[in-house]
Order: sequence, then C-alpha cells, then structure tokens
Amino acid sequence: MPERLFLFLQLEFPWELGPPDGRYLLRARGADGPPGVRPGAELESGEPEHVVVLSTLGAPRRAGAGRGTITLPGAGARARRPRETTSDPAPVPTSRATVIDPVSVSAERQAQAWLAEIDAERETLAATAVLNRVLFAHRIATADPHTHEVAPAQALVVRAGWGEGEQLADGHFQHALELPWAASARTRRRASALRPQERLAELLGARTEELVCEELALRARLDLDHGRLALAAIELDAALDAARGELDEETHPALAPRVDELRALHEGLTATARAASPGADAEDALAPEEETVRHALERLEAALRARTAGGFTRG
Repeated sequence: MPERLFLFLQLEFPWELGPPDGRYLLRARGADGPPGVRPGAELESGEPEHVVVLSTLGAPRRAGAGRGTITLPGAGARARRPRETTSDPAPVPTSRATVIDPVSVSAERQAQAWLAEIDAERETLAATAVLNRVLFAHRIATADPHTHEVAPAQALVVRAGWGEGEQLADGHFQHALELPWAASARTRRRASALRPQERLAELLGARTEELVCEELALRARLDLDHGRLALAAIELDAALDAARGELDEETHPALAPRVDELRALHEGLTATARAASPGADAEDALAPEEETVRHALERLEAALRARTAGGFTRG
C-alpha cells in the first residue's frame, strides 16, 4: 500500500520559538455557542486543521535554559558563574516549524499540481498565522510575556512541498521548493512615511517620547491580523482614548482634522469594546465587527504616519 502524502509549509527562524520540540495538533475553533457563553468557557472543538511540528536545530541547547522550563532553587548555579570568553559569536539555535495539512493528497501528481500553482504570499501568510496560534497559546499557557509571534520576513527560509507522515514528523520531506518573500510595495510606502531612522534617533536621543497610543495601536494591529477581534477592539478603544489627548497637543496642522475623525470613531468603538469585554452582561455581549475595528485602526495608523511624514524639527 503506497504511503500517504501530505502537503506542508516549513519556516526556520534564528532563535528558539518557545514551545518545546514536538508535534502539535490544532483543531478548528468551535462555534461561539449560545448567547451567554463568555470567553474562557469550555467550548466544543472542531475537526483537525493542522499539525505543527517544532524542532530545534544547530547549537546545543543548554540544560534548563529553555522558556517554559522549571528550574529548582540552586540548580545550575555552577553554570551561571562568570567565565573567560572571547569575541567569537556564540552559536545560535535554529527553530524549524513545519505546518502540515492533516488531509493527505490522493496522488503525487496532485501534490505537484498544488506546488506548481502555489500562491507563495497567501500560503506563507496562512502558515505563519497557524504557527502564531501555537505561540500565542504557549504565551498564555506559560504566562510568559516574552514569547512573541513571528512574521514571514523574519524567517531564514520558507519551504513548501510534500512528504510522508513520518518524514514530516522529523522535519524532512520528499520534495520542496523555497518560496520567495518580499514586503508589498504598499507596506514599504507606509513604512517610509513613518521615517523610522529619524524617529529612532529622536527617541534614543531623548528629544521626543513614545506615545501611549502608538504602542496600543501596534498591539491592536497584531491581534486584529490574527483574528483576535475582542482583544483588538479593547486595545483600540484604549489607543483612541490616549490618541485624543496625545495628538491634541501636537501643533502639526494636518493632524487637527484627523483628531476630529478619531474622536468620532472612538464614540462608536467604545460601545463595541464594552460589548466585547468579558465583563459585559450576557444580553449585551456581541462579537465586534471586523470591518468597524479595521477601519478605526487604519485611520489611527494614518494619523500617526501623518504626524511623522513631515520630518522632525527641533526648537
């Protein structure tokens, strides 16, 4: 009987991702359930969606050094003592994440057709989202705020292909192609409007300060991009509240109409965030509308870009 073949995407990163090496089965999230079921309640899980295989390659892992491990008091004290060193770069581990479709293909020619017509950007983004679901769950499960999600641009390599089940479980495959990755022209234009190098110099030189709304907007963007709408709505509500005060103090003439727009958007978003909050009454609890949250966040991001697009002046 011929071995079954499975399609996969594989990403490698030059650091330890956080979760222990192994196989992780991800199931489809169940329905929201009847009214009155709050976030955190136990829900029915759906069918298997993906298998994620994590493995650490390269530098040997130090005993007890991994995140999420438990170290007894006094354990490893000798290893923590200062010792002579050199300027040679330290060897670093490489983390390999293989995202596998649990439904096998009927024949190798079907796998070949899939790979020949693959949409590299779409498949890479989808695989990254699956991996980030694992990392997000690990952060919550271990209460480790320093576990962070990843982006395709951070990967050393992205591969797509097919292989037998046991092959893929070990990080190997029968056939694969390396997929190219490049930020879209729109993303590059938006990044340039922020004038990141100038802003970095201003921040490090203590000539300006970070805005609270900037950090909250980044957190809302991360959660929105990964489908965590309730978190995005709550964070964006706080970001807009902070932006009203922080941007009101700016003297840039182009910001005044944008702040007025943000003020109007905030009024509607506050109700959305309150309804999405775990403390909302069951009858008032509503899932936030993605388009509402996305539009308000994009307008806040546009205002922050307008704030820096003209450059930085010193009084």
